[in-house]
Amino acid sequence: MAWSATQYLKFEDERTRPARDLLAQVPDDLVAGLVFDLGCGPGNSTELLAKRFPGRGVKGVDNAADMLKAARQRLPGIDFVECDLAKWRPPMPSALLYANAVFQWLPDHLPLLAELMDGLRPGGVLAVQMPDNLSEPSHLLMEESAMAGPWKRAFEAGTPRRKPLPAPAAYIDALGPKAARVDVWHTAYNHPMADAAAIVEWVKGTGLRPYLDRIPAGQRDGFLADYENRIAKAYAPMADGRRLLRFPRLFIVAVKA
Repeated sequence: MAWSATQYLKFEDERTRPARDLLAQVPDDLVAGLVFDLGCGPGNSTELLAKRFPGRGVKGVDNAADMLKAARQRLPGIDFVECDLAKWRPPMPSALLYANAVFQWLPDHLPLLAELMDGLRPGGVLAVQMPDNLSEPSHLLMEESAMAGPWKRAFEAGTPRRKPLPAPAAYIDALGPKAARVDVWHTAYNHPMADAAAIVEWVKGTGLRPYLDRIPAGQRDGFLADYENRIAKAYAPMADGRRLLRFPRLFIVAVKA
């Protein structure tokens, strides 16, 4: 199952909110130079950058063809590049390297982020946001469901659970020697969701996808039913019947010295 722009954008407003919050911490007096949206997905974050920094030559980078197709349809005037972010480097010293919810998929991203600092002009900004939700029920229950049915044979060699993010101090240690300033903080979003099925639909667009990739097609519905049942028990209904999805995220803004 490849990345699906349609699935991802089912919750576009909620997914774009942290992108807006990250961009709000990028200084208005950003140095001259190119702006790159790393892991641009379907272009929702790229659109924010293009509006904030018109005339900067904003460019998007992603490795998912379906996401890039949606991004190009959304923003036909923007240059989008298909590339593996683990190997991508800016072609010239740039003003802003912006990455909303992508580097969590690269388990050893600390040295990569430090190397990306070398691709900035003095005063340029590296701005990164990553989900930090592996301890939330939404993700713990993926592990439980993975081992709960006939599909568990697909996980005998281990589940695709992401590595936990390093501690905030690790980012400051890694980026600090190349930065004039490094800010690191967490924000926990609370998203009211219609019901347990809506929470499942949310994570199907991101965190649940690697699990579904492993499971034979004929067993996916059973896995999803098991997972939704666990989600319904873990996220109690509020007074209006909706369920509250807590979603912690880590933010990093580093200004190059």
